Amino acid sequence: MRVFKNSRFHKFARKEKISDAMLCEAVGRAERGQIDADLGAGLIKQRVARPGAGKSGGFRTLVFFRAETRAVFAFGFAKSDMANLDDAEEAYLKKAAKLVLGFADAQMDAEVAAGRMFEVNCDEQDLQE
Repeated sequence: MRVFKNSRFHKFARKEKISDAMLCEAVGRAERGQIDADLGAGLIKQRVARPGAGKSGGFRTLVFFRAETRAVFAFGFAKSDMANLDDAEEAYLKKAAKLVLGFADAQMDAEVAAGRMFEVNCDEQDLQE
């Protein structure tokens, strides 16, 4: 399983002090079937706790997800800042998920090299716990 974050999410995570370990934990939960919301078409919503707090008042992340293959953190927001996606936003993200999840590994490597994606190094143990 390869885990990535796009450049926009990378900036959000850095600003909000969301560590790569926290992202790995969220992907691990998804791998075990503990998905907070499956929006369909490879798009899931996973909660991530605020540093030093719980998940309920934390952040929501929208992840392009294909089990055992790839997870891409695409968008994040605080629950207090935004309620839910509107239909147009959800449709756009589903199209983007289909596109990105269809990329070959070489294409993802090129996105990383270009600075549009950042690879998150998750230990396989982190994903299985």
